Amino acid sequence: MTQYIGMVAAVLTSASFIPQAIQVIKTKDTSSISLSMYSMFVLGVVLWTVHGFIISDLAVIFANIVTFIFASIVLVYKIKYK
Repeated sequence: MTQYIGMVAAVLTSASFIPQAIQVIKTKDTSSISLSMYSMFVLGVVLWTVHGFIISDLAVIFANIVTFIFASIVLVYKIKYK
């Protein structure tokens, strides 16, 4: 049961970045997005992924890989279109 709760939480928190990434891709407007926040967040997600590998937790690993992808898209657009 605990594993299922973790997987649902992972899907929800990871998927929450999809609308932001889509909006940024469509509009290329990143003026209201904090570069420092997204930089720190992406680094934190990388560290969470490493932690997931260390403790062998697939929910942590996959959730953070997905989150990394979408948060990185936003970060790249923020850097490119500042």
